Amino acid sequence: MLQTAMLHKAKSLINFKMDSSDGEIGKFEEFYFDDKFWAVRYLVVDTGNWITDKPGRRVLISPYAVKGIDEKKKLIATSLSKKQVKDSPSWNTQQPVSRQLEQSYYEYYGWPTYWNGSNVWGYYTYPVHEVTKAAHTEKPWEYNLRATAAVSGRATDAGYKIQAGNDEIGHVVDLIIDDKTWAIRYLIVDTKDFWPGKHVLISPQWIERVSWDESKVFVNLSAEAIKKGPEYTKESLITRDFETRLHSHYNRQGYWSNEA
Repeated sequence: MLQTAMLHKAKSLINFKMDSSDGEIGKFEEFYFDDKFWAVRYLVVDTGNWITDKPGRRVLISPYAVKGIDEKKKLIATSLSKKQVKDSPSWNTQQPVSRQLEQSYYEYYGWPTYWNGSNVWGYYTYPVHEVTKAAHTEKPWEYNLRATAAVSGRATDAGYKIQAGNDEIGHVVDLIIDDKTWAIRYLIVDTKDFWPGKHVLISPQWIERVSWDESKVFVNLSAEAIKKGPEYTKESLITRDFETRLHSHYNRQGYWSNEA
């Protein structure tokens, strides 16, 4: 049986301890996601000083390896060993994550690649440690990897702006991640610069296009509909009832209807 999905704010996980099967491997920094499905592909981890020949090395951890997230303990548990992490393919953090690096990474861990097939995780909607023959023959889909911190803003930096029709209605302040499928379920948008302060949730499914050069997200919703949409607060619990009300307001189908 699949685990019940939990939703997490990306920024709330920063500096969570990353655990392996035989000890701590570092601190979580940010996610990398693809711009086709808006799904998390890697967790970026600062390993600190335990890798003595490369202190401060940053490594990529796939959701395939994540066993669970404990917000109370501020812990992200993985199934990897410290030796596996230490010997994993090197990544030049000054360069984008290339397809060549991803190929060597997946070969190293023996996991099926996610870029073959029509679903978020190839032939599945969540990470499954199973290699299908077709996964090696189907033409891979095109995508680029993006940093969540760039879209939602780092520290005092503002995140991407949101454009609804002719109106700029706010900017992204955080992203909400589903830890079962690892999809980005919502962008948290702050509208305080345009209307009396309020946060709203926007689903990536409602995005028309993204101008990565302009740092702007265009949504196929009206500014008026967003203005009247359900408010999201720090105290809000994103229950299925809340999500149903949110999707109903925008007359959109819930993502859960396609993920049986």
